[in-house]
Amino acid sequence: MEKPVRICMASDFFFPNVGGVEEHIYNLSQCLLKAGYKVIVITHSYGRIVGVRYLTNGLKVFYLPIKPFYNQAILPTMIGSLPLIRYILVRERIDIVHGHSAFSSLAHEVMIIGKLMGLKTVFTDHSLFGFADTSAILTNKFLQITLANVDHCICVSHIGKENTVLRAHVNHSRVSVIPNAVDTTVFHPRPAVLKPPGRIVIVSIGRLVYRKGIDLLAQIIVEICAKHPNVDFLIGGGGPKTSLLEEIIERFHLHGRVTLIGQIDHSQVCSVLNRGHIFLNCSLTEAYCMAIVEAVACGLQVVCTKVGGIPEVLRPDLVFLREPNIPALIEGLECAMKDHINGKVVSPDERHKFVQECYNWYNVSSRTEIVYDSLLHLSHPSLGKQLSNYRQSGVWPFLLVVSMMWVILRFLEWIVPRSSIDIARDYVKRK
Repeated sequence: MEKPVRICMASDFFFPNVGGVEEHIYNLSQCLLKAGYKVIVITHSYGRIVGVRYLTNGLKVFYLPIKPFYNQAILPTMIGSLPLIRYILVRERIDIVHGHSAFSSLAHEVMIIGKLMGLKTVFTDHSLFGFADTSAILTNKFLQITLANVDHCICVSHIGKENTVLRAHVNHSRVSVIPNAVDTTVFHPRPAVLKPPGRIVIVSIGRLVYRKGIDLLAQIIVEICAKHPNVDFLIGGGGPKTSLLEEIIERFHLHGRVTLIGQIDHSQVCSVLNRGHIFLNCSLTEAYCMAIVEAVACGLQVVCTKVGGIPEVLRPDLVFLREPNIPALIEGLECAMKDHINGKVVSPDERHKFVQECYNWYNVSSRTEIVYDSLLHLSHPSLGKQLSNYRQSGVWPFLLVVSMMWVILRFLEWIVPRSSIDIARDYVKRK
């Protein structure tokens, strides 16, 4: 019997943290497990969650005893966690390392270590970056270094592919576009959810940070509430911009019309969405935007900024796309409210059917499997070839880091040879 292909998903971002990357890794892993692959996840510890955990269908998660350094990502030491990561990759007999998110230091470390060990590597980029500010320049250079030897890249939109090719200097032939998906068994219209009669509820759910356009949202709330007395707002999520929304509620006496429900579990998002009529997304940059797809799956009208990969996601009749400024978004909301009042909207069931057909995880999984299959027969580059690829980034000191990692791996092979490492048993689901 042919041995199953073994995949290691690596990222700083995983459950119990909630977000698009976390949801993507979990759902993709579940589909791959059902397709016969063996899948593990490597992430850092979350509070008291440390060690090995099993999730649904035997998904094995390694919560490494490493604390996050900044914004839920670990400090990129490159060497500190090398022995532990090598041990896991050998013990689980991994064939392919699949890193997620350019912000994840752990994903880059595991991919570099896996490549030095002779494994195939894949990277999925979930975000868009600029080219001018200091943060983007540093991130782009680091991404250029780490992707120099990655076998294949996946982006969630075509604009995301262009962005990755430009900022990381990756050959476009090594980049595929595979969109995100939504579990439509979880996100669906719920007619039984009662909504306030005679009122229109606008919902916005996401991290309350500058990148999500919360400054725009705050001003939109003030102006819409002043012009339309029958409109309420329901805001979900947490972040540094929470205080801004609390301030405008207090200053303009909007306590009865604007509800801040704070951070919510992903399992509660569908219930919150079904309490509204219109979903508003004010993001200043997005590679894909899972939130608007989840909203459409729940039958809501969507008003969204026309940025990044968002115009690729939905049919024109399912979304009001507007420029990321206050007058344009208010105009879009007023168009959506007018259509809602006049009954000129696509039915919730038809919206849900569109998402079910276009953005399902089995489709994403099958397309990812094609990427995996294309890598299995590739030859492994020598250390000299890998160093040559890293050198093209222009960061010469990194060659010393990689060379030291290679020496440490050879030393570990001597003091802890592969033959002395117990091979982990595969999870067998009980019938």
